[in-house]
Amino acid sequence: MYKMTDYKGKKISNKTALQTKLVRVGSNRSNYGETSEAIFMNSGFCYDDAAVAESRFNGSAPGYVYSRYTNPTLRALEERLIALEEGAEEACVMASGMAAVFASIMCDIKPGDHIISTKVLFGSCHYIINTILPRIGVEVTLVDGHDLTQWKKAFKKNTTQVFVESPANPTLLLVDIAEVAKLCKKHKARFIVDNIFAGPVIQKPIKLGADVVVYSTTKHMDGHGRTLGGAVLSTEKFIKETLLPFHRHTGPALSPFNAWVILKALESYGLRIERHCENAVKIAKFLEGHKNIEKVMYPTLKGHPHYNIAKKQMSNGGPLVAFYVKGGKKKAFSFLNKLQIVDISNNLGDAKSLITHPATTTHSNIDVKTRETIGLTDGLLRLSVGLEDVNDLINDLANALK
Repeated sequence: MYKMTDYKGKKISNKTALQTKLVRVGSNRSNYGETSEAIFMNSGFCYDDAAVAESRFNGSAPGYVYSRYTNPTLRALEERLIALEEGAEEACVMASGMAAVFASIMCDIKPGDHIISTKVLFGSCHYIINTILPRIGVEVTLVDGHDLTQWKKAFKKNTTQVFVESPANPTLLLVDIAEVAKLCKKHKARFIVDNIFAGPVIQKPIKLGADVVVYSTTKHMDGHGRTLGGAVLSTEKFIKETLLPFHRHTGPALSPFNAWVILKALESYGLRIERHCENAVKIAKFLEGHKNIEKVMYPTLKGHPHYNIAKKQMSNGGPLVAFYVKGGKKKAFSFLNKLQIVDISNNLGDAKSLITHPATTTHSNIDVKTRETIGLTDGLLRLSVGLEDVNDLINDLANALK
């Protein structure tokens, strides 16, 4: 569990506002008194004597042993993320968001187990659930995430895990996290929520009943397209006893430099998210009334099919907008190619607005029939709304839609 201190034992009250925690928690100044946290770019550590080395490895004494496990910079980031994720007791940072997703599932699954997941998933998550897990003898059931009747029917005696994205990538469909959490507890299944599209400021899965929350810090937490990183947050027991042994022996370690970049970026994370979301809702409303747009998917617009779920568990609609351009792939590509400010990219969560055609990029590994079934058609575009002036963004979109 993180300690609410910054340096030299100065205590930070639990009642302190989130923005203060984002700036202060995890600061651990050296004897030099630096204002910005130092980077510990070392792979290993030395010990005063052999007994100290032994005590570090058997866990009887605190301290660091190897940066593949953790080091002072990684730990600072973990402490700040725990402060950000309401309800979390412990965290483990990793080399990427997908490393975090993979580890959160694989650390405690075995042949003969059963996992339930939503049908709409990021392409790489889809590959883990539907290709890798069946190879090792894990049974998989996919459900429409919003349909509680399907959820209730999906659980079996051997169900050990449930994995969801909410909002889902790329359609922004939602899962009622609190209701699914109740079912998971009833059936003693671990509930893992990928909260990347909402983030911990907007949605708090652990407070809603989830057991594990997964992030790609690559996205809005870094917020400037510089680093790869991931994080898993949960109880102290799960992280230390189940996840860390898997992490330490399989090696998805986060670079201390990347950890430091993310640590510093978190200082402005709350402020940036506020602006991202302000821009996103204005853009969603603009697109909703345009004659060349078939449908807009933004959680807090009343036209979203899961609007009531969004109002229940999200503080706002988030920084992403999904929408369907009339005319399929041809018109979608024409629109993309006419954009002057918004960049075409498969990434998201940047200060710059980025747009993606999922069917031919991030979700191209999913077969056409499955894509069409889950609403991932050739006309679908995913817009990661940036920090530019919103009127400039709307004008750019309007000109490209002509």
